[in-house]
Amino acid sequence: MHTVLNTLYVMSPNAYAHLENSTVRIDVDREKRLCVPLHHIGGLVCFGNVLISPALMHRLADEGKSLVLLDHRGRFKARLEGPVSGNVLLRRAQHKAADDPALTLAIARAIIAGKLKNSRTLLLRGARESADAAEAETLRKAADMLAASLRAARDADDLERLRGIEGEAARGYFAAINLIVKPQARDQFQLDGRTRRPPLDRFNALLSFLYSMLMNDCRSAVEAVGLDPQIGFLHALRPGRAALALDLQEEFRSVSADRLALTLINRGQISARDFDERAGGAVMLNESGRKTAVFAWQERKQDEIHHPLLDSKIPQALLGLVQARVMARTLRGEMDVYLPFLAK
Repeated sequence: MHTVLNTLYVMSPNAYAHLENSTVRIDVDREKRLCVPLHHIGGLVCFGNVLISPALMHRLADEGKSLVLLDHRGRFKARLEGPVSGNVLLRRAQHKAADDPALTLAIARAIIAGKLKNSRTLLLRGARESADAAEAETLRKAADMLAASLRAARDADDLERLRGIEGEAARGYFAAINLIVKPQARDQFQLDGRTRRPPLDRFNALLSFLYSMLMNDCRSAVEAVGLDPQIGFLHALRPGRAALALDLQEEFRSVSADRLALTLINRGQISARDFDERAGGAVMLNESGRKTAVFAWQERKQDEIHHPLLDSKIPQALLGLVQARVMARTLRGEMDVYLPFLAK
């Protein structure tokens, strides 16, 4: 159990979260492990099999604090909140934009452009830092392929073609990213393509876990500015799917999650002992690995990063919120086109 930036993370299997007066108490095996005053908590995130008392759920909802449920792999399952608030005029503009094929395509193109440019930046940085000339050249060639995908995405005339270009680019990106892993760590961390539900190797398991936390942050940012998380532009609408949060997540995948995964691996902060293998080939972070990833995630969010649109440095924790506001301005017609975040 850890409280980081006013969010309480409960990761111990079979933990029980409940109210004790105005305090959140966490018990494990009927023993008190942690007590945190409720007014110190902005939200509660529970991993896997964690029990939560109805009284605590009601109190969180009454006070506008979110309860997020993730499975033991860190994949998003549900979010409990109180009554929905937000700007109804903004949401109306969002729904109208989603019904406009030309505007939908323009926003989706911008999102993909941001994702591909940031992915390319990561590969080029890896090439510059590589000690192996052949591997550096391979990374540069992969970056060139992403540049070609960028040009193709600009000419895509419908969403299906755009999604196809993005999917092909992602396959090339994930094939190359192995070369950014330091040679001494490659026997433990090697991507064999992107696998999910379940992840089939340690690298994929770590990425999936970090993507889940990124998704939660993006959904919070979208809702904080009054947008409807269910109505997106790149991702198709499906019941229960936070399509707009998924859209926003795309431009941050390489900036936030992939870079952090590589840092944890290359610095030896996470290793094979932080993962468990299950029957059928599934691989997942164990409790030790989850703690390491959560702490690193929250620490990284405090690092400052240059935002080109603002032309100033901001904590990474604010990136999602800034981009959600850029999306809101675009939907209101205050900006001609959505401008994704581009990392240096």
